[in-house]
Amino acid sequence: MPGGSICAAQRLTLDDGTSVFAKSLADAPPGFFATEAAGLRWLREAGAVAVPEIIAETPGLLALEWIDHGEATPQGAEELGRGLAELHRAGADAFGAPWPGYIGRLPMPNEPSALPWGPWFAQCRLRPFLEASVDVLAPDDIAGVEHIMAGIAAYGGDEAPARIHGDLWPGNVLWDRRGRAWLVDPAAHGGHRETDVALLGLWGGVPHHDRVLAAYQEAWPLADGWQERLGLHRLYLMLVHTALFGAAYRESVRALLRTL
Repeated sequence: MPGGSICAAQRLTLDDGTSVFAKSLADAPPGFFATEAAGLRWLREAGAVAVPEIIAETPGLLALEWIDHGEATPQGAEELGRGLAELHRAGADAFGAPWPGYIGRLPMPNEPSALPWGPWFAQCRLRPFLEASVDVLAPDDIAGVEHIMAGIAAYGGDEAPARIHGDLWPGNVLWDRRGRAWLVDPAAHGGHRETDVALLGLWGGVPHHDRVLAAYQEAWPLADGWQERLGLHRLYLMLVHTALFGAAYRESVRALLRTL
């Protein structure tokens, strides 16, 4: 049961016949679309994966180049895997980002941090959304997440910050008419590359998921133990969902806790 609507979206046709994709949000939080625009530009700068060009940005609206939707192809999936590895290799100066963070319409701590990945992930990606979900989760659920945060060093996997999309569930990958993948709706920041890899496998995974992963592994193999950490990275997004959308995602959190 993936996602939920945050913004109103529409196709606008300009006087010259060009179409643009426009998304708007009434009473958008301060810097909401500026944050998304900064993330899109940062991902696009890497020149690794297709990212829509920004046409216009205001406090209440973001307009992007229009993408004619198509179907994923095996070749396009392999290109996505290689491109995602290249994007991650572009790196980041620190965990976090120099702009405020949002995921959905929730604020996300983004202050650049010198902490190792594990403590940073616990403090800045798990705890804030656990605290935002306390009215939804049962005491045992909360205790389970607290236990994982306290012992996060045992999961290993520390790496230097990668340049990541940050909200890369399959719905945030668009496929054009040539079968090429485009990344949209980021919560971009310096993070762990396994986060993007883990989220791509949610809800059945992106089309040709096995080819995406194989191409990624060929371009830049993941560290030992990455399979055991997938649930940890996915827990972050499931807590975002309980905070945003409520009890419908509570069982998803519990399922991940059982695997961890």
